[in-house]
Parts: sequence; C-alpha cells; structure tokens
Amino acid sequence: MTKTERFFEELKNRKIAVIGAGVSHLDMIKLFLSKGIDVTVCDKADKEKFGVQLYNELKSLGAKFALGEDYLDEMLRCDVIFRTPGMYYNSPALTEARQKGIVVTSETEAFFDLCPCKIYAITGSDGKTTTTTLVSEFFKAEGKNVHLGGNIGKALLPMIESVKDDDVAVVELSSFQLLSMRESPDVAGITNITPNHLNVHGTMEEYIGAKCNLLLHQNAFSRAVLSYDNETTRKLSNIVRGELRYFSRMVKVDNGAFLREDGMLCYNEHGNITEYCHKDDIRIPGMHNVENYLTAIAMTYPEVSPETVKKTAKEFAGVEHRIEFVRELDGVKYYNNSIASSPTRVLACLASFDQKQILIQGGSDKSISFEPMADPICKKCKVLILMGQTAQKIQDAVTASPLFKDSGIKIIRVANMQEAVQAAHDNAVPGDIVSLSPACASFDMYRMFEERGKHFKQCVNELK
Repeated sequence: MTKTERFFEELKNRKIAVIGAGVSHLDMIKLFLSKGIDVTVCDKADKEKFGVQLYNELKSLGAKFALGEDYLDEMLRCDVIFRTPGMYYNSPALTEARQKGIVVTSETEAFFDLCPCKIYAITGSDGKTTTTTLVSEFFKAEGKNVHLGGNIGKALLPMIESVKDDDVAVVELSSFQLLSMRESPDVAGITNITPNHLNVHGTMEEYIGAKCNLLLHQNAFSRAVLSYDNETTRKLSNIVRGELRYFSRMVKVDNGAFLREDGMLCYNEHGNITEYCHKDDIRIPGMHNVENYLTAIAMTYPEVSPETVKKTAKEFAGVEHRIEFVRELDGVKYYNNSIASSPTRVLACLASFDQKQILIQGGSDKSISFEPMADPICKKCKVLILMGQTAQKIQDAVTASPLFKDSGIKIIRVANMQEAVQAAHDNAVPGDIVSLSPACASFDMYRMFEERGKHFKQCVNELK
C-alpha cells in the first residue's frame, strides 16, 4: 500500500470537517467523498448563499453540511479539520480545536506530505505568482509534466494519485498557507518580504515567521533562493539548511542569478558565468519582472537551459491582473493591475512606465502604511482616482508628502469602479496610461482581487 493509499484509508475511520467549498476545496471534497470518507462541509453562508445547486450536488455525493452562523460548532465535533487559507490558523476556533486534540491541517499541507516528486515552491510579498508561473513555463518547455497550484488558484491534493516520481510540482504559497506548514519544498524561493496582511497577522514578526516556514523544514540536500536586494529576505540566510542561492539586479552574487551591467540576465556558479537573455528580451514590462526572471533562473539552474528561458522571455505575455494590458481607446492605454494590493506593488507599476499615469486606487484596509508610495505617486501620477474604504487614508498620505504641493496631481473621489473608469476616461488625453493599482485588498467591494480586476476590464471594455 502506498503512502497516499494509507492516507485515504486512515481518513475513512475519522470524521472530516472541511471549512468552505471554494476553489481550493471543492475538488478535494469530491475526492474524499468518492473514497467513502465522512465529510462535513462547514461554511458561514446559508444554503442560498452557499449555492443551492452546489449544495444538492455535494449532498448527492454523500456530503453533510454545517451552514450558517453556528457552522464552527460542528467543526469542533470532528476528528480532522481541513482549513481554508482564508481562515486564520491562530483564530480562537482553531486554537480551541487543537487544544481538544482535533487535527487541524490543510489541502496544501497534505499534498506536501504525500507528493512523490520534486517540489519547487515560491512565496513573497510581491511577484510570487509571476515567478511561480515562470518556473512552471520553464519546466513545461523542457518537456516535464508539471503540476502547478497552491495559492495560484488550483488545489493539488485532488490530483495526488496521478503525480509520478519524475514529475515536477510548482507551488505558490501565501503567508496564510505557510503559517501552519511544517514541511518545506525541495527548492524554495522567496521573492521579497515587505509589510503586508498585518490586519490578519497583527505583527510583522508573525508575517515574517510564516514566510520562514518555507525554509525551516528543508533538509541538507535542498535548495533555497533568496533576494539579495531585499534586506529582510537576505537576513534569512542563517536559517537555510541546504544550498543557498541569491538573485540580485543590483550586485553580482557569487552563487545565483544577477543582472549584469550590460543588461544580460546571468547565473554565476562561483565564477562560472552562464548567460540567459537580455532584459529587453522580456516581453512583460518592469524591472520587477526582471527580478521575477532572476528568481526563476536561480531556482531552476541548471535544470533549465538558457535557450528555454530566452524563448519564454520573448513569448510569455504575463499573468492576468498583473499590469495586464486591457485596451487602447482614443489613444489611451488601460492596464489592469488589480493584484497591486500593497504600496510596494504600486511602486512596481509606477516604475514600469516612463510617463506619468492616471491611477485608480482604494479598497479594504490591511493596516499597512501608504506613506511609502506617497512621494512616488507625486512624481509619477497626474490624476489620482480614489474609492473604497481607504480612499481618505490614501489621500491623506499623498497630500502629506512634501512633493504634493508642486506635483499638479488632480485627486478625484468616486463611489465605485464604474465611476472610477469613467473619471479616468474623462480626464485622459491621447498618449496617457490608466492603471488600476489599488494598493489595497478588495474585500470592501469584491470577494477577491480577481473579481475586482475582471470588473475593471468589463468597465473599460464598455467605454464608448
């Protein structure tokens, strides 16, 4: 009997609670039910909000339900809880469950424990989705069978029975997923660490600690790739157990990927230099994407050839919602950067274009400061359109900048996305760039940043 077969057999003897039936859990629930496992779906939504069709589908497969305000009560009567990443690991309810002896785990943790193939995993405050996608594209181009998932939107545990030893798993991990992880990947990459999600983690120390779990459980034959340019990330080198590699666009690192003075992306293996591609070969804009390529190169050297990287650089058009070109209308270009849920992501967007932009910003509050983006906005923004819960907070940060008085920025307040896009259109002239770069989470108006980005694109495409 394989380890995976034993895992499913053992679950048959336990009562399983699955928190939520979203993207990361739906296929897992169906898989468990097909194995004859006792599954209770716990969700705060009532039957109507949960979805009658989905409810009936899962019920027909044998699922039980605990829906509504008291959904956590049933969870505490189960033997194993699979939490959604959106449920804080240190919440009172899950803490109580652990104290009662209930197993609290996640789909991602189970996959890591069972996966028979090499795992490449990436985290970071910014750039992790693009970097994860690049690593996946590199290996696909090399002919590997790649399993891509995690925080990038696809659950991996449901496909565990089809994963072969010589496949490759490429996984994006958020701080929420990593907070409870006690197993690390074969190859770990951290793009950077800057303040983020402090409304959930409470302290920067816990946020950094969660990221550290990507490294802490590696063995001596593992590999870790860290940003040399980001001081917080670089300081994690002392907890690296296996081979340490860096990436940098500022300096020539001794063992890792770097941007040479002539614009070439290279890998330095203790004096042995391998050239990959020129930064101008990279189709997606911005120096932050040069850093993403450097991370991916350092993670995959020497398994991926320079020819593969160069071909990918020229052809890869980027990931949706990340400085994604939407449309040109009346000489104005519109970009969807809904992923920019923090000030550092806004800075990357501002730096990606040489001209001043029209920015649409605002959303739900993550308890992080907007001060770091205030000066750059005064330098690189001509019209600032604000909406949502944080509109006033952003306006206060920008107007408090010593550069604001002479910036000439026009600040416009709107109630929703339709008004924001219309205001951008009304204030734009041919040659302008309009960017949705919110600097905030989406939860005041939307369920996810993807939903926000799709609505922005819809509004832009509806402009006459």
